[in-house]
Amino acid sequence: MTDATRDESKLAHYVSREPFDPYSVESMTREQERYFMASQWRMMWWKLRRHHLAVVSGLILLFFYFSVLISEFLAPYHLHTRDVFHIYAPPQALHFFHKGAFIGPFVYGFDTQLDETNLRWVYTANPDKVQPIRFFCLGDEYKYWGMIPGRFHLFCPAEGGTLFLLGTDRLGRDMLSRIIYGTRISLTVGLIGISVSFLLGIFFGGLAGYYGGWIDSIVQRVIEIIRSFPELPLWMALSAALPVTWSPIFIYFGITIILGLIDWTGLARAVRSKLLALREEDFCTAAVLLGAKPSRVIFRHLMPSFMSHLIASATLSVPAMILGETALSFLGLGLRPPITSWGVLLNEAQNINVVALYPWLMLPVVPVIIVVLALNFFGDGLRDAADPYK
Repeated sequence: MTDATRDESKLAHYVSREPFDPYSVESMTREQERYFMASQWRMMWWKLRRHHLAVVSGLILLFFYFSVLISEFLAPYHLHTRDVFHIYAPPQALHFFHKGAFIGPFVYGFDTQLDETNLRWVYTANPDKVQPIRFFCLGDEYKYWGMIPGRFHLFCPAEGGTLFLLGTDRLGRDMLSRIIYGTRISLTVGLIGISVSFLLGIFFGGLAGYYGGWIDSIVQRVIEIIRSFPELPLWMALSAALPVTWSPIFIYFGITIILGLIDWTGLARAVRSKLLALREEDFCTAAVLLGAKPSRVIFRHLMPSFMSHLIASATLSVPAMILGETALSFLGLGLRPPITSWGVLLNEAQNINVVALYPWLMLPVVPVIIVVLALNFFGDGLRDAADPYK
């Protein structure tokens, strides 16, 4: 190739006269800028919204936990209201049309007769006894959270009528009202228990992961010893050790502490493994060189780096707390009347003969299944959203 040909093949030299802008080549759209400037929590929220099953589960949990605040208002009867004329009454079906005419939600009243062969009451719906349901009405008296007296309910039975949508128990108490009241105890047991477990797991896992050495060895051996015991027998042994002279409220806190003391080991291991990986990072070393104390390094610099993972792990641990309380109360070693929880309600369904005759006594199992599944699905969604960059 001659010099003339080489000169002709060269590209013309171009010089831009515009002011230099370092972002001109990598200019971002508004959506890209919003994404790259978003915080980790905002990105977690964006990713969680795309997990439709977790969103639905979160709404279900929100409804259940909101009902905890207004249980007295939602329940048509007081917790201890008894109807001696309707013992083991079956659920009353909800109707909207009577003889082809719409009259709103109502139930048919019962005709009662004694079965002398089986020695039990037989209840038959009478189509002539139309009992419309009243809404936002005055009903049984109660004390809101044990302090504020009131009588206002979301819905009530008709004047002189009955409203047993889920039947009654052996004392003629409405099962729906008792399940609503039991929601408050069963769900708060899980929250208080996981709070105890969360604090213990962060404390011991933080010590083991940050300091290592002999502290790590001691904490690990303690965790292995606790995890070597079967959970249910250990729960039963500790619950049986609670004094029978304690009041129901002390039994309640005793059960929650027992559940928290046993369940912290898994969270402690997760914290330890994260701290072992993060304590060698540059930002942690820089904090130590600047004179930060170990407590500040752990809680100010290390914990926020994986707090989202801890929240997801804690959410997945709440179902175990709820199931633990339900199992202990079902076996008669947990909460005891007059405290009402889903496990206490199921305690009455231990006899298979009673369940065969009155199957609606097993209905407290339904909210247990719904809440446990919702917590698991919501925890899975949080766990996936905890790492929004994947």
